[in-house]
Amino acid sequence: MKTAIVALVFLCFASLGHAGETPWSQFRGPNGSGIADGQKPPIEFGPDKNVKWKVKAPAGMSSPIVAGDKLVITAFDNGKLLTVAYDRSTGKEAWRKEAPAKEIEGYHKTESSPAASTPASDGKRIVSYFGSAGLFCYDLAGKELWRIEMPTAAMLGKFGTGVSPIVADGLVILVRDITKDPKILAIDIETGKPKWEKKRLSQVSYGTPVIWDTPAGKQVVAPGHARLIAYDLKTGEEKWSINGIPAACCNSPIATKDALLFAGGATGGDDLLKLLDKNKDGVITKDEVEKTELKDFFDHQDLNGDGKLTRDEWDTLLKFMYEGKDSAFAVKPGGSGDITKSHVLWKKAKGLPHVTTAIAYHGKLIMIKDGGIATAYDAASGKQLFQERVEGARFYASPIAANGHVYFTALEDGTVTVMRVDSEKMEIVATNPKLGERVAATPMIAENTLYIRTAGHLYAFGEKK
Repeated sequence: MKTAIVALVFLCFASLGHAGETPWSQFRGPNGSGIADGQKPPIEFGPDKNVKWKVKAPAGMSSPIVAGDKLVITAFDNGKLLTVAYDRSTGKEAWRKEAPAKEIEGYHKTESSPAASTPASDGKRIVSYFGSAGLFCYDLAGKELWRIEMPTAAMLGKFGTGVSPIVADGLVILVRDITKDPKILAIDIETGKPKWEKKRLSQVSYGTPVIWDTPAGKQVVAPGHARLIAYDLKTGEEKWSINGIPAACCNSPIATKDALLFAGGATGGDDLLKLLDKNKDGVITKDEVEKTELKDFFDHQDLNGDGKLTRDEWDTLLKFMYEGKDSAFAVKPGGSGDITKSHVLWKKAKGLPHVTTAIAYHGKLIMIKDGGIATAYDAASGKQLFQERVEGARFYASPIAANGHVYFTALEDGTVTVMRVDSEKMEIVATNPKLGERVAATPMIAENTLYIRTAGHLYAFGEKK
């Protein structure tokens, strides 16, 4: 297991909300909360139960979003980068548009995708991001309105990009943490014209930013390499930062009325160079890891591509990892500069998710850790309230919630565990049948329907009337 933790350190990915709020129009719905409390999706469902429709879908790891009467994803099909729209009521494909790329970014063939970034919408337009091509904006009928072409992203470890754009106050916000010219930028969604851009030091991160509405104004809070940073939404001015998040951060922050919450863990421990160096020649070769968990990640840790992991390469990876910290914490608004010591209300280090983003629901910070461990902390005090095992060994899809229930989706076979949550307790109420395919994309909720994207299909689940 420790081998997998080290191998996965660079890996990440990967409604109508409250009544009257913005629909599920970006990664994890309204402001990335993962919550659709005005909705009543089914609790029990499966391949043969409460299926409204099921259609084939091209490969990709982005989550579906709502844009008008459409369901929209990004995809990578036959070497093409695509934005694909479906009719929400029937699942019938409405249109698909290609984003041309001169070169496809390096990516892990099974654990990542060149189409891992979830689109975002303001209800009139759809914006898709591809690390290999840039930003593309379409109207709801699929007509291209503007594009911003970008050089092919190069990521440390060549796992591929995963961050998603968001839309706020007429601006498209994109964090582009790559090895060359990392930055955060804001684009006018109507015109495609840049509004502001700020350089970043982080060369790899995967977490999607959120908007935090504070007394000092709206802030874009973005995870990066070992540091959480807040920017003024209007100007891009850096307002504050906190040290002590994972090195290659996969997790997104969570904004609430009273505090900003974060939970993430990705560091590992063993000196695998000594452990796996069978012939004791000071390097690890592919044949030496053939029967280990490192096998599928070897090429992504072989920094110079010579077929060997040397002491220098391994020490570089370890140094990178240990610059980050595993933690869950709450931040109070206010402050400027480094607020690591002044504005962190509480901090914990147990039950932390590696890839997924936690959810703040009914006064609790709820997270799912690989191994199937669900943990809840009191969001105000940090007191641990709950820990329970759920079905699944690995999790890429982040938990979502509606109608007093939280949904956890296992990666390998699409098993969805549903847990009832109220102010007093949490309890598992359903462990649904396997969907039979990997589910890396976070599900979404709209019109009392739960939408799930598997490796090869899109499902719409709803109670039969």
